[in-house]
Amino acid sequence: MAAPLRIIVFGKQGSGKGTLATRLSDHFGIPHVSTGDMLRDAKASGTEFGKKVGVIMDAGQLVPDEVMEDVVRDRLAEADAADGFILDGYPRTDGQAAFLDDLLAPDGISIAVELEVPDRVVLERITNRRTCGECKKIYARGRDESARSGVCAACGGSVVQRADDTKEAVEQRLARYQEQTEPMIGYFDGRGLLERVSGEGDPDGIAAGVVALIEARRG
Repeated sequence: MAAPLRIIVFGKQGSGKGTLATRLSDHFGIPHVSTGDMLRDAKASGTEFGKKVGVIMDAGQLVPDEVMEDVVRDRLAEADAADGFILDGYPRTDGQAAFLDDLLAPDGISIAVELEVPDRVVLERITNRRTCGECKKIYARGRDESARSGVCAACGGSVVQRADDTKEAVEQRLARYQEQTEPMIGYFDGRGLLERVSGEGDPDGIAAGVVALIEARRG
C-alpha cells in the first residue's frame, strides 16, 4: 500500500502558498489544510478561544505552539486526510517541526516546497489584498471590481482588508519568517525533502512545475 502523500508548502505570507496548495489539492484529490484559515475561522466565531487567537493575530504574533498542536492534530486526524494532505502555514518553528515529525511517524512528510518571493513583492501583494469574509475569495485592489465595491462577486459577501494584512503586521511577519522559519526549513532541506521554487510568475505554470517535481519523487 502506497504511503500517504503529505505535502508542506512553505513561503512568506503573500508568496502564493494558498493558491498553490489549492491547485495541488485539486490535482491530487487530497485536502488543503490551511492553519491560517482555521485560526481566522476561530477568531470570527466569537468564542473565548477565538477572541484570544484574534488578539494574537491582530498584533502580528504567532499563536503559541501548544495551541497550534491541538489544532493541527485534530485536523490531520480527520478522515479526509488519511491518504494525504497539503499543509499550508505549519510548521513555522523548530518545535512545531519536531511535533509534526512525531505526529506523522513512521511515514512522515513526502515533500516540502518553498515558494521564494522577494519581500518587496510580498508587501505589495498583501497590502493590496482584499478578502471576502464569507467564502474567503481573495481580490486585488486596483485590479478587481469586488475590491473596489466591497461586494464579493462569488457569494455577495463583504470584501475587506484583513486586520493582519496591514503594512505594520506584514513587516512583523516578514521579520519573524526570516528569524524563525527560514532556518527551520533547512531541517527539511537536510533530509532531502525540500524543493525551492520561484513564486513569481503564472500561478498555473508554478503549480504544473510543482506537480512534476512531486510526481518525479513518487516515481
